[in-house]
Amino acid sequence: MPLQQAARWGLRAAAGAARLVLDTLLPPHCLTCDTLVDSPGQFCPACFRETQFITAPHCLTCGAPFPHAQQGMMVCAGCAADPPPWGEARAALAYDAQSRRLVLAFKHADRTELATALARMMARAGAALLARADLLVPMPLHRTRLFTRRYNQSALLANALSRLSGVRHMPDALRRTRATRPLGELSAQARARMLEGAIAARRPAAVEGRHVLLVDDVLTSGATARNCTNALLDAGAAGVDVLVAARVRSPHTS
Repeated sequence: MPLQQAARWGLRAAAGAARLVLDTLLPPHCLTCDTLVDSPGQFCPACFRETQFITAPHCLTCGAPFPHAQQGMMVCAGCAADPPPWGEARAALAYDAQSRRLVLAFKHADRTELATALARMMARAGAALLARADLLVPMPLHRTRLFTRRYNQSALLANALSRLSGVRHMPDALRRTRATRPLGELSAQARARMLEGAIAARRPAAVEGRHVLLVDDVLTSGATARNCTNALLDAGAAGVDVLVAARVRSPHTS
């Protein structure tokens, strides 16, 4: 057996043995409950049945799922009336009670290991967007929010997607020029006003002429994604698409 092949076999065997020991000491649990599963990053059968993965039909522009076949409609009424500045958006999951448990644990409960599982789902949903992307850019956090939370969940997702896809990850492409209050309880119009001028490109030369895939955990009204997209386009990006873990259902697709 050639030396290099033997070394690779030895590394795989060692990794497998280490994983077996770890799974014995700390058996893997379902992503959203305490049920034991075969390997890390899996749902148990019950939670899998409760999880709504977004598949066609959905709006090609904002990624929101249509409740049923829309007789050939490819874009929801909201995107047709007010087209966002990005090209296409995709989401892995519909944001509901089940996916909220997963996303909030990742975002606010230090469950950073969930980034890999979420990124795998996102990579499947956004395979076409990843195939044409030159750069993965996460939504930025203001330094005060980053200090409080200790990590940027969007950057963790972008980094995991980069490892899965081989597309370059640029965590500092965008910056928050000022702190903004949490947007959760605000209307779409209030979100847009709050975020106006709050995001800028930190390294314009790095995105110029590149097709950028913007990465985030949840797409709600799209106000943050709009501001990030406009900042990237103003810096010279050739185009911007959006890939998120979960999409809040749009009233235009109900």
